[in-house]
Amino acid sequence: MLEIDNLHVEVGELEILHGISLIIPDGQTHVLLGPNGSGKTTLLRTIMGFGSSKVTAGKIIFNGVDVTKKPIDERARLGMGIMFQRPPTVSGLKLGKFIYAAKNIDEERIPELAEKMHMTEFLNRDVNAGFSGGEIKRSEILQLLVQNPSFVMLDEPESGVDVENMALLGKAAASLLEKDVHMKIRSKSGLIITHTGYILDYLEADVGYVLIDGYLRCTGNPREILKSVKESGYKECMACRK
Repeated sequence: MLEIDNLHVEVGELEILHGISLIIPDGQTHVLLGPNGSGKTTLLRTIMGFGSSKVTAGKIIFNGVDVTKKPIDERARLGMGIMFQRPPTVSGLKLGKFIYAAKNIDEERIPELAEKMHMTEFLNRDVNAGFSGGEIKRSEILQLLVQNPSFVMLDEPESGVDVENMALLGKAAASLLEKDVHMKIRSKSGLIITHTGYILDYLEADVGYVLIDGYLRCTGNPREILKSVKESGYKECMACRK
């Protein structure tokens, strides 16, 4: 579904990503770990097409289409969706109006999904205005459920979320990524940034990466990588050149 080939990215004339290459096949979910400031969010924003991330070399191929220079709206229409770590407040735009405008599912399902994410009472409020951390995350997942992308990017879904909200978000993310569907017929893929790995309590990931200083240092079993990081930090990953 997604192929990134030798991607170099600058932000503010400073190169942040140095030759990133990875492939995410149909139906697979990959996770990305790394210390703060390593370039994880920049990678997701570059895949989605944000202008602050300037691609200086390499390509992003999505379902066979070179999207390296395509704008955000075209990538969204092709099937990309993103959950931000810190999304902006959008004053004057009601969450309900935004959701109905962005829908890619049967409109009759939206009230059910809003109730499922405990967001019904928020539909008449401005997007993220006065929302708590958990409410913002639930709003982000609801937007993705309604957008129904084929490729899902989640930027630290556990950040600022309590145990109760984590369970709700984790189960919704698993549903979004079709984890209840057999791999052979699963059509959704994903890339998830995580620091804690809590999201893996709710969905299985196929491949894990460690990004350090803009370089992919390690690739392998996500749970083994997470276990190694928890036990030894990132020092072993820094020596890895796989």
